Amino acid sequence: MSGEWVAAWLRASAGAVAAEADWFTSLDAAIGDGDHGINLARGFGRVLDVLDGPGVADLDAGDLLVAAGRAIMGSVGGASGALYGRALLRAGAAVSRQAGTDAPPGDPPASDGPLTAVTLAMDAAVDAIATLGRSAPGDKTMLDALVPAARAAHDGLDAGDPLDRALSRMAEAAQAGLESTRPLVARRGRASYLGERSAGHLDPGAASAALLIRVLSETARAG
Repeated sequence: MSGEWVAAWLRASAGAVAAEADWFTSLDAAIGDGDHGINLARGFGRVLDVLDGPGVADLDAGDLLVAAGRAIMGSVGGASGALYGRALLRAGAAVSRQAGTDAPPGDPPASDGPLTAVTLAMDAAVDAIATLGRSAPGDKTMLDALVPAARAAHDGLDAGDPLDRALSRMAEAAQAGLESTRPLVARRGRASYLGERSAGHLDPGAASAALLIRVLSETARAG
């Protein structure tokens, strides 16, 4: 996984989040605080500031993900900032270990390849969100989009799929996961306060997660 690709994904994600911020906010207004789009756009705006700052060209993929996570955690309040920030921090650490740039002495890096890096990053992000949010698939959270995407990454890795095909399947899985949240009753987060009334609405966190996975796939196809 190259730093150039990660930077391109982060930039494209910032643009996509800004374009869909009103939609995310409308989804969140129905079952939450109504600030998901505003907060996420602010966070990714800060990520753009980091990418335009000094020394970024010297950062590798893992370091860029960590820097993005810190930027989001430092600029976004509420659960989404903590969850996305921690997810990117852990994903970056996993990518650095895979590349061997942050491996303990005597601990060889994981097998090479961008799809391996994506799979490890997804696993780390999912684990971070599940641990911090004390949530699981079916709770009507971003994990309902991210866990299917992570499974698709593993399936692609096991099948020997090329990167673009695997990422396309990840995006499809994340979108299907988002759609699956509509009938769910929320069991975590602000939406859980609504009980049965949370059913019938898409989860805003799953919506933003599915968008980020789709942008990842589009970035890979763009080269």
